[in-house]
Amino acid sequence: MLRDDLDTPLYMIGIVAQMLAIHPQTLRLYEKEGLVVPGRSQGNTRLYSVRDVERLKFILHMTRDMGVNLAGIEIILRMRDQMDQMQREMGDLMIYLKEELRRELKKQYSGRRTKKVIRVKVEKGR
Repeated sequence: MLRDDLDTPLYMIGIVAQMLAIHPQTLRLYEKEGLVVPGRSQGNTRLYSVRDVERLKFILHMTRDMGVNLAGIEIILRMRDQMDQMQREMGDLMIYLKEELRRELKKQYSGRRTKKVIRVKVEKGR
């Protein structure tokens, strides 16, 4: 599934409530608390994406299995979102540095008689 596919609003509130075995009012509460922000149709119907459903599964796991209250979940989600953003930025930085290194090495080796193919391998860490 492409990243955009994960964010496409697909599921109405009743379907998501049924999928997660919760009351639609619980979903409205999570929205009111800012824990999830579903998309809206032109008729203003809430539509949840695959990413929203995954986020809701995480919220339910934290409340049901871990005993975390909504304020704690808000903090955890905010930190998780910040970590995801930092990870994306680090990935972008690694790509930039790899290209800069490749350009610099190419520049240094371009005056030599025998040209070699320069490959830079960057390990992706998680």
